[in-house]
Amino acid sequence: MTDVPMADGKAKGGTGLVVQVRLGSTRLPGKALLPLGGSTMTDIVLSRLALIPARAYVLATDAASAPALGEIAERRGFDLVVGSPEDVLARYALVQRLYGFSSIIRATGDNPLVSPELATLLLAKAAGSGSGKRADYAAFLGMPLGMGVELICAEALLRADREASQPREREHVCPYLYGNPGIFAIDQRDAPTEYLLPAAKVTVDIKEDYEAVLRIYGALFDGSPIPTIEVIRFLKGAK
Repeated sequence: MTDVPMADGKAKGGTGLVVQVRLGSTRLPGKALLPLGGSTMTDIVLSRLALIPARAYVLATDAASAPALGEIAERRGFDLVVGSPEDVLARYALVQRLYGFSSIIRATGDNPLVSPELATLLLAKAAGSGSGKRADYAAFLGMPLGMGVELICAEALLRADREASQPREREHVCPYLYGNPGIFAIDQRDAPTEYLLPAAKVTVDIKEDYEAVLRIYGALFDGSPIPTIEVIRFLKGAK
């Protein structure tokens, strides 16, 4: 699709990367601002996501979190969009209405080892799907929890926003999509073999998760984003 200007001057079309982050975690308060790699966890997440090809990069948050996260977004080259604190699907739909993407890469702020390599492979797979209908929802499976992103067709996202009613569907954005394969075209397949490690976890939900990620960064971080394959090797060695 060729990008065309929207009424507000922004280009329309292309793929946007949208990461949801806020400071209201109850299991690990303030985790978005916890120190990691010489900065904050959110800095680290954004620096890894910035390696994924996209037309625009957006941090979607709520009003209470915007002052602190806005500074991080600005220094990492991300736009800031403020929306609902609990209805994250509505937050993504708001971004879509502002930017007019054709597809969205969904990422979350609690994944400081999100894989740019896997995300780029996911985009390449979508681009190489030929003349047939592209998936409304695509994601890899089988890598450590916290490494993946989701690729969503913008039209499907907006339909989900209109129709999804369950709290889980609103909070987690994509369950209405992959939970309705009769409505949406779903493409979920195993990640490439070298990335498969389904029992492992690198997302940060609780204190113990954060401590585990600190160990990985202490062992592997040299100031540049850690290659995903090095994380996989470290996790296999830690077994």
